[in-house]
Amino acid sequence: MTRTILVVDDEPGIVQIARDYLDRAGFRVITAGDGPTALRLARLERPALMVLDLMLPGMDGLDVTRVLRQDPATRKLPIIMLTARVEEADRLIGLELGADDYITKPFSPRELVARVRAVLRRSEGESAPAGIIHCGELSIDLERRSVRRGGEPIELTATEFDLLAVLAREPGRPFTRAQLLERVYDVHYTGYDRTIDAHIKNLRRKIEPDPAAPRYVLTVYGVGYKFAESL
Repeated sequence: MTRTILVVDDEPGIVQIARDYLDRAGFRVITAGDGPTALRLARLERPALMVLDLMLPGMDGLDVTRVLRQDPATRKLPIIMLTARVEEADRLIGLELGADDYITKPFSPRELVARVRAVLRRSEGESAPAGIIHCGELSIDLERRSVRRGGEPIELTATEFDLLAVLAREPGRPFTRAQLLERVYDVHYTGYDRTIDAHIKNLRRKIEPDPAAPRYVLTVYGVGYKFAESL
């Protein structure tokens, strides 16, 4: 089945390049040039993934991401943020809102295709091993890619789930941010350490009873993060 990618950018040249390369890679591509159209197509077409420009007329990419993540119908839609902004704060906001990855302009079209494939692999769980991990009230089903706390389902993005799974498979083992980047992103990644911090912040907000005093995903000062060994 051909998967649909929604490309959202108000620069026709960028849209055409993305369309050409994604089309050659075997994807069906639909496009939008503004935020409201992107939201309408996301709900109508149910794409497998969205490539979303941060700077859009009227309604920017951050607002689009915020709305998508609040709507149950689009909450799990994988999003790759496309941005010309270089400020760290802008990228962190996008990640904290639930974007799975980001690419800065100018970008390599081949890298875009590789990132799309990588995020789709994570969201579809092609190689996820079977098994359920239990820790306290938390239950992580690796096969179904689902998480429950106290029996209640928790909605995670593909990247958040993969990050949690990497940590939970080896409880007690400290991972550096670089190691987590390497484990979670299966293409050459040129990001920065705070990418992981942003995802950890999201993850704690969703799975921890008190994100300010985490029980499951613990900080190892001077190193990175680890998953609790037992509760």
